[in-house]
Parts: sequence; C-alpha cells; structure tokens
Amino acid sequence: ARDSDCPMRTSQLALLQVFFLMFPKGIRPQPSSSPSGAVPTSSALEPGTHGGTLHSSSEAIATPLAVSGISTVVPTLVTPSAPGNRTVDLFPVLPICVCDLTPGTCDINCCCDRDCYLLHPRTVFSFCLPGSVRSSSWVCVDSSLIFRSNSPFPSRVFMDSNGIRQFCVHVNNSKLNYFQKLQKVNATNFQGLAAEFGGESFTSTFQTQSPPSFYRAGDPILTYFPKWSVISLLRQPAGVGAGGLCAESNPVGFLESKSTTCTRFFKNLASSCTLDSALNAASYYNFTVLKVPRGITDPQNMEFQVPVILISQANAPLLAGNTCQNVVSQVTYEIETNGTFGIQKVSVSFGQTNLTVEPGTSLQQHFIIHFRAFQQSTAASLSGPRSGNPGYIVGKPLLALTGDISYSMTLLQSQGNGSCSVNKHEVQFGVNAISGCKLRLKKADCSHLQQEIYQTLHGGARPEHVAIFGNADPAQKGGWTKILNRHCGISTMNCTSCCLIPVSLEIQVLWAYVGLQSNPQAHVSGVRFVYHCQSIQDSQQVTEVSLTTLVNFVDITQKPEPPRSQPKMDWKLPFNFFPFKVTFSRGVFSQKCSISPILILCLLLLGVLNLETK
Repeated sequence: ARDSDCPMRTSQLALLQVFFLMFPKGIRPQPSSSPSGAVPTSSALEPGTHGGTLHSSSEAIATPLAVSGISTVVPTLVTPSAPGNRTVDLFPVLPICVCDLTPGTCDINCCCDRDCYLLHPRTVFSFCLPGSVRSSSWVCVDSSLIFRSNSPFPSRVFMDSNGIRQFCVHVNNSKLNYFQKLQKVNATNFQGLAAEFGGESFTSTFQTQSPPSFYRAGDPILTYFPKWSVISLLRQPAGVGAGGLCAESNPVGFLESKSTTCTRFFKNLASSCTLDSALNAASYYNFTVLKVPRGITDPQNMEFQVPVILISQANAPLLAGNTCQNVVSQVTYEIETNGTFGIQKVSVSFGQTNLTVEPGTSLQQHFIIHFRAFQQSTAASLSGPRSGNPGYIVGKPLLALTGDISYSMTLLQSQGNGSCSVNKHEVQFGVNAISGCKLRLKKADCSHLQQEIYQTLHGGARPEHVAIFGNADPAQKGGWTKILNRHCGISTMNCTSCCLIPVSLEIQVLWAYVGLQSNPQAHVSGVRFVYHCQSIQDSQQVTEVSLTTLVNFVDITQKPEPPRSQPKMDWKLPFNFFPFKVTFSRGVFSQKCSISPILILCLLLLGVLNLETK
C-alpha cells in the first residue's frame, strides 16, 4: 500500500521508529565474543521506499540476549556496512591479546595470537577464546516491529536460536564499551571503597559473630585446656589413605556417634614410647569440655566446663627393656547430652597393649564416640543401640547374644602388616562381606591352639543367639534365635599326631520380610556357623596361620499371591426371549437361532412394508 493511502499507518510506524531509537534509561548492552551457532538469515531490513521491506547485503551469526524487552545480540561473523560504504575488518588487531600465554607458540583458539600467522583464524580454530576478538554490542528488537530504519548506525537482521528474526543496531558508544576510570585510592578513601564494593571478610565475620547458645547436630565440640588457657576442639583421629594413617584433625560432631580406626608407624619406638602423646592415655582427658558454645566467651567459668571422667584404669607408657608397655590401643568417649542445655557428662575408657621395640613397628588404634541422653534409665543405658524398630535396617549391626550380654557380631580385621587386630569389623545386616588376617601362633598343645583360634574367629566368646528383630531385648529370650553350628568332620582324619584347627568361619544368615507390604519389616529367620578346618602335624613348627571370616545373607521372603481379576457377571435373559434364544453364561456369549421363526418374522415385516407403500 502507498503512504498516501495509509496516513494512519505512517504515523504508527514513525512512533515505532522513535520507540526503537530512544532506548530506556539504564539499558547497558554487554559486549561478548562467545559464538552461539545461531543460523543467519538470508534477508534483512534495509533502507527502501515507503511500504517496502529492508533486505541485508551480508549474513551474520548472532545470539540475542533479552534485556527488559530489548535484546542484545553478539554477532560472531559480521561485516556491517558503515556510513560511506566503509567496512569493518573481521578480525581487527587487538592492542592486548589476553590469551597469548606461550611466547613463540600458537595458542589454540587464541584468534589474536600473532604467532599463529592466520589471516582467518576461524577457518582453523573451532571457536575464539573470550577476549581474542573485538566485541561488538548490538541492541535488538523483533524485526516485525520495524518498518524502516533511519538509524545512522550499522544495522542487521539476525535469526536467533528460536528462529525469530531480530532487527539489531550496532551500538558505538565509548561510555558503554569501557569501564569507568578508577579513582585514586589512598588511605582516606580505602576503607570506604572496601565497604562499598566488598563483603564481610573472614576476620570481621569471626570477630563480630557471636557464638550460638547451644550445640546443633554436627557442630564441633569445644574443649578447654586450663593449664595453657587454650580453646580447642574434641577430635577423633581417623584413617586416611591406603595405609589408614592417623589424621589428628578430624573433629567430633555433636550427636554423631561413630567409630574410627587408624594406624601409626614408628621409626624409633624407644623414643616415641614416652614422648608421643598419642600413646599416652592422659592426653585424652587432660582437658574440660564446654557445655555449650557460648562458653567460649568465658571459658574459665566453671559453669560452662564439664570435666572428662576416667572410668577405666589407664597407666602411663613405660619402656621396660625391649617392650613399650601401657600403649593406648582404644579410646571410648561416652557423652551425655540434655537437648539445648548442652553436654552434661563426659567419660572416657581405654584399652591398652604392649609393643615390642623393633624397626617398622606399627600400632592400630580404635576411637569410639557414643552420645546418649542424660539421666536415662539404667536398663536403657546397659543395652546398646537398636538395629531397627522393630525390623532390621540394612547396614545396621547384626545383634548377637552370649548369656545376658548383647553385642554386635563381628568379623576379623587386620592391621597394617596383615596380622590379626584386636579390633573387629561389625557385621552389617544385609551386607555380604569377607575379611581375613594372619594369626601368629604361640607354642601350645592342640586344645589350647584350637581354643585360641576359635576365640579369634568369634571376636571373643562364642555367640549363642542372634536377635530376630533389630530391637530385641536381651532379657526376653523369645526375641532371639539359636545359632546352628556345623563343625569340622573328624572321620576323615587318619593322622593320629595331627591337630585339626579351624581356618575359616562362614556365617550364613537367612532373613525375610514380614508384615504389611507397604511397610515391610526385616527379621532373621535363622543363622548357622560353618567352620572349615585344616590339619597340622604336632612336629611342624607353624608360626602363623591365615584365618578368614565371611558372612552371607540370603533373602527367603515369600511374597503373597498376586490379586486375582474382578469376578465376571453371569447375565441370563428369559428363555425364548424374542424369536431366538440368547444366553450369557460365565462371560461366554452363545446364540441359538431357529430358522422357521426368523422366516416368519421376515415375511411379516415384508407384508407391513408393502401395505405402507400402497
């Protein structure tokens, strides 16, 4: 249509031009040089006559970035036409090449690196690193809003990633393309600039933040050494690396009961025996524990201090000849808490052993942290934690019973040198596992040798019963099932001077789910100990034997029968209904038709039709 015919359209287009060229205050197109891979358009807007469309004389690849209704498009291959038919170089020389990091070598994807000697780097590189090509800022709107462009700046129409044509104008404004010049920093305005543009520093945060009024789950527990007036943390050494070396910096988390094992190696045990604090029991209780974190503000106040009570005998290390005596092998902390009132009581017990002074001596230490509620009943405090309530939870300890004492069933655990450790691996419900170690034998008769090996395989006394559910009470014998045993056969032995010793213990556990399918509970149906033995002659000087323990869980759950489909209805119509018989029985359709009644019916219908047509 002509402009004379559409005066109203001309005024509307003029308003669109003004709207496009007068950008809202605050819009700042950000330059970028990252390619997007958008498809260029084959046509674009160009100056033309009234009522015409604008077409581009070059192609471009662009990515629009929407900003408050107006988008910024960054072309990667652009040859915009400037006033006077001047062209802009595709890869203008940059005064600073930020990606030229290797002198005398072409840096990959660095399009401004002069060592590459490339006239058109994009033909060789898959992309150009940010800052290696000059960025151009483009402000874009939907091309359908533009009828004709009167802008003196280079303009193009690009196809964005969504297939929408965008009309873009190249912004050539030095204030938009450069950072503001920094003001001079001196002692007067340093603090003001740091406060205006910076955040809180580590130092200021630590100094200004007040300690919480109570411990939260996982918070480190604070300790205080009165002798040196030092605040520290209660730590639980843990093993790191392949060798499980002891790392001392592992803090104890509030309400997080856990056990760790680590190994220490000594180059000179004779010197470390009395000087290494890790071997001395006194170093594990010569401090007080802060009841609540806010006690850090006044650690000398006895109201906030909880002493560590020693509940077992602990002697100082002593070097006697070639033996280092009273070395700490196990540390157990019992911490009683009372909600937000904090820690009320801390006790510690030790396990000690003796080490022989020899080159390359190692020690495996076990650290146990146990939290429990303060002022709980004696019966509850004597029983250990549940492994489920009621059904077992996968990964929780398998509970065993010997006499009236309940404990976790264990497997063998080896030290760093492969010898059997006094510490054991807990048998976790539903987790098959195998472990082994080498037991150094002492010279003894066959019966004592068998007794020592059996005790090592069992981790102490032989377990008699296993808890059926994870919350079994030791006082209720009905909640425990007896362990079946299959010992080594002696009928095959023909050697009278041989000793049959067990070398392997296989723990077979049969379990199943019971109860509702929506809330199944795992219970133990039966447990059997299977021993594997080998014979040694009394004349043989056996110094060590390899032992193995393994546990295997077998699921014997019997699921109920699947629900049957809905019963089918038996529909029956009256006998001889209509001229033919129809019967529905047990969902099966059967039809019996009599020929003569059907013929009679057809003749009647024909007669009626003939009468109506006359």
